[in-house]
Amino acid sequence: MDKMTPKCQKIYHVKKGDLVEVISGDWKGEKGKIVAILKKKDRVVLELQDLSDAKKQNIGMRTLKKSQANPKGGLIERSVSVHVSNVKKQEEKA
Repeated sequence: MDKMTPKCQKIYHVKKGDLVEVISGDWKGEKGKIVAILKKKDRVVLELQDLSDAKKQNIGMRTLKKSQANPKGGLIERSVSVHVSNVKKQEEKA
């Protein structure tokens, strides 16, 4: 590895904010927006759109501890993480 090259420098076909479609895996056929890219794990975090109730239950919930920012605590929806090779960038309509 070259001294000048950062350890985790990777180039992907998608970037944060892109609209994508999942082409394989548990979430095949779903469309969403990329919220984050996890370069060390080669995964993208998606905010899925138009999910059915059955699919929403597959995502699950996460408990949130009480804090000053969130005094009640509670449950929040989890994000969906998909391998970068399983998403396809959607063409934007003009």
